[in-house]
Amino acid sequence: MEKIKVGIIMGGMSSEREVSLNSGRNVYDHLDEEFYEGRPVFMDHAGKLWLIPWQLVSQNTTVDIMDRLHEEAKLLRYEDLREEIDFAFICLHGKYGDDGCIQGLFELLRIPYTGPGVLASALGMDKHAQLLFLKAAGLDTPASMVIREQDWEEDQNLVREAILSRFSFPFVIKPTREGSSTGVAIIRTTDALEEGIRSALQWDTSVLLEEYLDGTEFSCIVLEEEEGIRALEVTEIHPQSEFYTYDDKYMPGRCRKFTPPKTISPVLVEKIKGEAVRAFQALGFRSYGRMDGFLLKDERILITDPNSSSGMAPSSFFFEQAACAGMLPSMIITLLIENGMRIHSAKTGPL
Repeated sequence: MEKIKVGIIMGGMSSEREVSLNSGRNVYDHLDEEFYEGRPVFMDHAGKLWLIPWQLVSQNTTVDIMDRLHEEAKLLRYEDLREEIDFAFICLHGKYGDDGCIQGLFELLRIPYTGPGVLASALGMDKHAQLLFLKAAGLDTPASMVIREQDWEEDQNLVREAILSRFSFPFVIKPTREGSSTGVAIIRTTDALEEGIRSALQWDTSVLLEEYLDGTEFSCIVLEEEEGIRALEVTEIHPQSEFYTYDDKYMPGRCRKFTPPKTISPVLVEKIKGEAVRAFQALGFRSYGRMDGFLLKDERILITDPNSSSGMAPSSFFFEQAACAGMLPSMIITLLIENGMRIHSAKTGPL
């Protein structure tokens, strides 16, 4: 039987390109070679696509890869992708990867892919829009407001007054559309407010302000399978920093993670799983998603950051939680490919 050519899309144009490279490398390494032929496809910082050999996949950073593309890789036109791959395993993270952009390209090319479609992916990236959807579906969400860059530049005093009339210290500022905690800050004083807003605006044209949540952070992968939708085991998160920073997420030894949870009772774990599935369905996610949130001291469960994809590095939540369900990395990767093929074969129009 002819193998399915799986394009593993990695790199990209976002602040998370190095995380994407680690994800893509791990997926490539654990692809079941009996059924699939891995085709590493690298998106450079300008959005061009390159078919790269293993020698480049193994490079340490995206910059290392880009230095060698013209000599060792094959440049691909978007319209040529159908000749090179049968299926796209999307390992891009952040803008242009998680937000519906690359999903729209694959829809136009009629190439099935992992994860949700265009709209759900866009919602998974836009932190303001997703909160509106979650709240409308009856899920508990943190108090929040959005500040546009134009409003901030026109009248900072008016915006500052509006913020302080709604929030008490501390509260959280983050770019509306970013991942991996990029641009996130906890604001504890009036003096830190302006710096926090300007820092977040470096990454987007609007910023989201949220109430500070005092509780236990968690993450839960949700899978859509042929038999139905289920949540994998919950991961309890204890970062070293005052919040779950980029370094806490990706630097060894910076965070303690417990899968299954260490301090959350089994009853509350099941409730968290239920809320994660509700959030998955409310946002129209397909195939899989990662639901991040907080368990507060009063036992309220808040889904604060639904993600339409997940990191695929060896120590990611996905593989930790899949291990609890008895699945090896190659098994979960195969499952995601099979899910994607099944979902796309049954759709009418774009996913």
